[in-house]
Amino acid sequence: MIFLTLIASVLIAAVSIYQFRKEAREYHQDRLERKESAISEHINYVLQTTTYPLTTENIPLIFKEKIFELADIHSMEINFFDLKGKLLISSKAIFKLDKDKPKINPSTLKIIQSSLDKRYMEFSVVDDQTFRSSYSYLKDTKFKPLAILNLPYEENTEFYDNEVSNFLLRFSQVYAFMLLISVVLSYFLSSYITKSLKIISDKIEETQLNQRNEKIVIEDGSKEINLLINSYNKMVDKLEESATILAQSEREQAWREMAKQVAHEIKNPLTPMRLTVQSFQRKFDVNDPNITQKLDDYTKTILQQIDTMTAVAGAFSNFATMPAQQNETLNVVRIVKMALEIFNEDYIQFSALEDEIIAKLDRTQLIRVITNLVKNAIQAIPEEQENKQVFVTVFRQGNEVKIAVKDNGKGISTENQKRVFEPKFTTKSSGMGLGLAIIKNIIENYNGTITFETEPNVGTEFLVSFPINK
Repeated sequence: MIFLTLIASVLIAAVSIYQFRKEAREYHQDRLERKESAISEHINYVLQTTTYPLTTENIPLIFKEKIFELADIHSMEINFFDLKGKLLISSKAIFKLDKDKPKINPSTLKIIQSSLDKRYMEFSVVDDQTFRSSYSYLKDTKFKPLAILNLPYEENTEFYDNEVSNFLLRFSQVYAFMLLISVVLSYFLSSYITKSLKIISDKIEETQLNQRNEKIVIEDGSKEINLLINSYNKMVDKLEESATILAQSEREQAWREMAKQVAHEIKNPLTPMRLTVQSFQRKFDVNDPNITQKLDDYTKTILQQIDTMTAVAGAFSNFATMPAQQNETLNVVRIVKMALEIFNEDYIQFSALEDEIIAKLDRTQLIRVITNLVKNAIQAIPEEQENKQVFVTVFRQGNEVKIAVKDNGKGISTENQKRVFEPKFTTKSSGMGLGLAIIKNIIENYNGTITFETEPNVGTEFLVSFPINK
């Protein structure tokens, strides 16, 4: 009620002010048109009775005395301009010392010339005061243009401003009284309604999902209150059913999430294992003198990935998290280089500013981070792209070892940049979108960071930082 009262008062006041101002504009418009019509008739009479030839040059002579008489009779300033906008004569005093005489603005002159009725009304505001200027053609008895008549008019809105002020004063007094009444009525009305709802509101505040909720029993309630109580009691029954279903759903959802995570962790080692086997099959040569060493390297790589899957399966079977960190002192440069050997792409380039950067990390998890980032970099480059490049760089910065993986692929769109590390988010047709989320978790477990910089159609660079804890 208070809101409606306030809105109504504001709207009525706004409409009233608009109406007052509209009436003022219409009054001044009509008044200027009446003045213009009367002055034009008077001027035409002077032109018809003059003894001077009707030419533009004779206008100052014809109205030498008459212009002041016309200005006094009609209480208006009168100006005559020639057809090029130059002042001929004016009822306003002009000093001879003035070098620049008033002229019609060229743009205004073009509008007058191009209008059908050879008439134009110009508006201007100076110091919050509105001025109107009427321009019209004077014609001789043969309807040939002689000059341009200009009638400047100042809008005096003092009367209407006073009317608006008086109206708003009376209006505010009436609506202040109405507002007071609405406040009192609203208070008693809301008190009456909320009194009946107090018991229900207390019960609703006590309602919780993880406990048994009591139903409301009120015997002398109104029809509306009884309907509300019945709805609440039905909600309590449904809430108990929903709590049971929700608990079961949460357990099932937890199993599904764990299954997805385990499947993703098992899938990660399968890719390098497949690449290793394919590489071994393609490069196998019985006569190679280093065949024994190569076979040993391939076997170690496969066994290492099998150990990773075994650790994941063991952790899942014990309802634990992903494989626990087995920190050991590693040469990060050598481990990263070894992790890249499973990839067959010849455009992968590795560089390190130092041959040895020692840190305490989990070998398996470090390899997982590198494998995932490089695989994402490869997949980010379109198949049809000719010049493919993936740069992997390892360097030391302060007390941190940094690993940069940069590609020249299609980049990450602006709308996807904030969601890169979200679980289940992926822009690929395959995969569950857990890779970057998992390696981000691995990195943060070491108090490290992972960031990226990307530019569409140029490429993306991921930067991983691990603290060096010897």
